[in-house]
Amino acid sequence: MVVVKVLGSGCARCSELEKMCFNVAAENNIDADIQKITDLKEIMSHGIMQTPGLVINGKVKISGKLPNAVTLLHWMQESN
Repeated sequence: MVVVKVLGSGCARCSELEKMCFNVAAENNIDADIQKITDLKEIMSHGIMQTPGLVINGKVKISGKLPNAVTLLHWMQESN
């Protein structure tokens, strides 16, 4: 199982990233536990200073921008 954490306060881009994660996982039959993290202390514990942030299986993948769906799929598959 892939553990995906979307880090952010709930802004439009954070919500878009969360939705993208659910869609990519569903479309590619990836067993993923997708979590939305809004707690500022937990976000900062990952070293994220700009949101949205994305952590997959404990590794920060991106911060401050949105990945494209192909890149997101690649990250999920390599972590599976």
